[in-house]
Amino acid sequence: MKITFDIDCTPAEARAFLGLPDVTPLHDAWLARAQALMTEGITPADIDRMTRAWTGGLPGMSEGLEKMQQLFWSAAGMGKKDGGKKD
Repeated sequence: MKITFDIDCTPAEARAFLGLPDVTPLHDAWLARAQALMTEGITPADIDRMTRAWTGGLPGMSEGLEKMQQLFWSAAGMGKKDGGKKD
């Protein structure tokens, strides 16, 4: 036997019915941040923060990604003049 129910409701109504939280303010804040990044552009500092967050627990991974990032920026003509060497 097969029984099918068709429920006509909005996503917000379904979340409220299931007791899930209203994430509209979080969603709006995320969209505002994404829009700001798209209009202002992503800076090398943003990319550095992202790679450090993504590779925080992996030994050696952060250094490898840093080298790859330096190669990317130098290829794009935005790298340091000294080849990205640290003092």
